[in-house]
Amino acid sequence: MSAQQEPAARSGPPARSGSAAAIGWVLTIAFNVVAPILTYNTLTDRGWSDFAALLVSGVWPVVDSIVHLAWRRKIDEFAVVTLFFLVITALVTLIGTHSARALLIKDSGVTGLFGVLCVATLFAPRPLMFYFGRKFGTDGTTEGVAYFNGLWQYPDFRKAMRRMTIVWGVAYLIEAALRLVLAYTLSVDTMVWVSPLLIYGFLVSLIVWTIRFSKRTQAEGQARAAAAAEAAAAAEAGSPAPA
Repeated sequence: MSAQQEPAARSGPPARSGSAAAIGWVLTIAFNVVAPILTYNTLTDRGWSDFAALLVSGVWPVVDSIVHLAWRRKIDEFAVVTLFFLVITALVTLIGTHSARALLIKDSGVTGLFGVLCVATLFAPRPLMFYFGRKFGTDGTTEGVAYFNGLWQYPDFRKAMRRMTIVWGVAYLIEAALRLVLAYTLSVDTMVWVSPLLIYGFLVSLIVWTIRFSKRTQAEGQARAAAAAEAAAAAEAGSPAPA
């Protein structure tokens, strides 16, 4: 394959727009992290129930989706997932608020559902981590998104996305099961500090693994592309001149 025939995705990602990336990150964090937390804490401090406060907090990802739709002309999958889990958390809170122990294990239902969602998307056209990767691995511009979408044509990229989805899904299923068992094994006072350790321990470990895995996979892909280019150049150089 000549250089002119190389797919566009092999030529490297487009130049990232610093301002577009900054605005996208600010909007994502503001609408999907900061605003829901502030809204939830403010409403519960004023006497609202956990269920009602969580439902109201879910308005912010909706706003983010509307802003993203108006700006990019497409739905923001990350905001949709955030909204989904805010609603699930609200429902779990509504069901499981009859005891202190039930309150401690309610997060297991949420992380467990996230694990199930990851595994379920393995049977979809594209797994969940593809959309998360596109969200956090591009600047959100049309060129950046198109480049990331174009990577799906390569088997190694598809394999990497599915592997990441499997690891995140299985890890959160294990985390949810472990926290559930500990909640009924340890005392409530002990679980108060053990539960956050499990939550953030698994999250940080998964993020570190994902970063390392992504860098290693990218380096291997670049090495294979360079080797293929060298082989193609060598073959082209050794071919007889056209008549």
